[in-house]
Parts: sequence; C-alpha cells; structure tokens
Amino acid sequence: QVQLVESGGGLVQPGGSLRLSCVASGFTFSNYAMNWYRQAPGKERELVAGIDPASGRTNYADSVKGRFTISRDNVKNTVYLQMNSLRPEDTAVYLCNAKRLWVSSWGQGAQVTVSS
Repeated sequence: QVQLVESGGGLVQPGGSLRLSCVASGFTFSNYAMNWYRQAPGKERELVAGIDPASGRTNYADSVKGRFTISRDNVKNTVYLQMNSLRPEDTAVYLCNAKRLWVSSWGQGAQVTVSS
C-alpha cells in the first residue's frame, strides 16, 4: 500500500531554515511526480513545489521561489524540501504528494511554524 511519511517540521524563527523529508513506499517512486503542498488555517491547500520523475524538472509557487528547493533521491525513495529565509506566512502544515496520471496519494503532513 502507498505510504508517504513526512518529517523535519518544527518551530523556527523568521529567517531560519528547515528541511522536510518524505519517505515513500508501496509504489515505484521513480515513476511518480512528487510535490509539496501546504495548508494554513482557514486557507486553501496550495502547491509549493513539484519535481518531475524523469527529467527532474522543478516548479515553484511564486511565493517561495529563490527560498525553497525541492529535490528527490530515487534510490532512497525520498523527496526533500529545503526551506530557507522562512517567514511567518510560511507557517502551515506541509504535505507530501505523489502523483501519476489519475493516481494521487498524500502523506499525513508536517507542521512548520515560523515565529519569534
């Protein structure tokens, strides 16, 4: 069965950094696009970053460009989100997503709180 397990969330001061990890199992990881979404209280879920399975091409929300970096390790079945220069408005639950054709699976989420 598909399983996505996020880790690396926590509390950080503005300007700080965190790295999220998402370990995947139960499917052929290298065939799936991997994405990070986030959802803040009272707001809609938004796509933060995505990475293609073969080309490694990445895409980012305008709000995180230049600060966040998504990467993947197809040997370790893991996708990462390096978050630098964090801002209070980055506070949210960050969710890992695996997508291929009509199949979309989600992790349970990792809380990221940016506050002084």
